[in-house]
Amino acid sequence: MANVLPRDKQIQIISALVEGVSIRSIERMTGVHRDTIMRLMVKVGQACEALHNKIMCELPCEAIEIDEIWGFVAKKQRNVDPTKDNVSVVGDAWTFVAIDADTKLIPAFRTGKRDAENTRLFIQDLASRLTNRVQISSDAFALYAREIDATFDSAVDYATVVKTYENDPMGTGNNGKYSPGRVTSIEKTAKIGSPDLETTSTSYVERQNLTIRMSNRRMTRLTNAFSKKLENHKAAMALHFANYNLCRVHRTLRVTPAMAAGVTDTVWTVANLVDVANQ
Repeated sequence: MANVLPRDKQIQIISALVEGVSIRSIERMTGVHRDTIMRLMVKVGQACEALHNKIMCELPCEAIEIDEIWGFVAKKQRNVDPTKDNVSVVGDAWTFVAIDADTKLIPAFRTGKRDAENTRLFIQDLASRLTNRVQISSDAFALYAREIDATFDSAVDYATVVKTYENDPMGTGNNGKYSPGRVTSIEKTAKIGSPDLETTSTSYVERQNLTIRMSNRRMTRLTNAFSKKLENHKAAMALHFANYNLCRVHRTLRVTPAMAAGVTDTVWTVANLVDVANQ
């Protein structure tokens, strides 16, 4: 069981997980059975989510970018059989992500289906953590405008960013399957309030999507390292965001995002996350 592993071994395992190492690779590296690794990951991930809910409050953010990143649980959506599968916990699993453009902090995230209910809960969670009137930027996902307006009661500045990509030239063999073409135009549209369209952007949250895929093995494309259970997927995402916010020093800021936002005044370590889970 995860709770009888020596502390140093737990730290070694969690450190490998947040660096994007697969569970089976960690099993070979540490000699710890993959089921034990998984149980430890879920335990620490759930503790990280509770920690996030506790400390990410009254945040003085001013510019927020939001987006969703795709993953899946058990099987891809096209393989889901509604007559046999529980469609609420298998298939597509989207993680909604908000990032502060100034401090690079992730103040809110939510994993679930890309539907009205999860969009509403994500926006409400984000709003509950902020103290200032903020400017929010997103892509043109239709549910955002309605939920932002309903949650913030128009006390927000909101704009969308829509990018147009060129088609890949014929004969390249790519045809846009794994990467988009070159951006040919960007259209920014004010939706609510008076957003500054000069600073409206989704670049930071899109870059965060890359960080997620590099740091979380189950989110790496074209591999078989996907989540088998929704509980595991949620725990893995919570672990990533805790490590990103509290432990990883941002190269430009030279502090962690949590330090830049005033959430903490020290750089956390993976050992701190493990200790929180073991309290």
